[in-house]
Amino acid sequence: MKALAARIAALAPSCGPVRLVAVDGPAGSGKTTYAGRLADALGGVQVVHSDDFPVPWEEGPGAWFHALESQVLEPLSRGVDGSFLRYDWVAGRYRSRVTVPVAPVLIIEGVGTARPAYTAFTVWVEAPFPVRMKRVLDRDGPALEPQWVRWFAAEDAWFAADGTRSRADLIVTSGGQPDPSGSH
Repeated sequence: MKALAARIAALAPSCGPVRLVAVDGPAGSGKTTYAGRLADALGGVQVVHSDDFPVPWEEGPGAWFHALESQVLEPLSRGVDGSFLRYDWVAGRYRSRVTVPVAPVLIIEGVGTARPAYTAFTVWVEAPFPVRMKRVLDRDGPALEPQWVRWFAAEDAWFAADGTRSRADLIVTSGGQPDPSGSH
């Protein structure tokens, strides 16, 4: 992970003065865990999660990004701190304001974060469907299985149309090991 951190630190900024790293991939693949490890390797950089924003089931994977873009990425691209209200999924309401200061590196993590207009580096994290389904149901409860089945189908369509995996700079399995057939 140290070599990857050095590689990212050497990149040109991509969002104003910030090197934006996107950790993308389907739900339950291990993006949050990987982003946390990468943030530590980069010296404790901030991570903004798609789960910090409300994502309506029926609107699909890309529905939340406009909030991140307008509240965080656009200000950062102008060299100004961004901020957003963190959504509490359990309470079903916004909880706290999060400041996202201009910094050398920021990690954004979640489905649909890898937007070429902003990113300096993209990591694609993947895991087999049964593993992903088990993880999300263990986390969120079995009552949500019908929503997750629909969500996974929406993700498949999103990623196929977007070509996210093919644009990734690094592809990892949920175990965090590079996939030799897909890394570039």
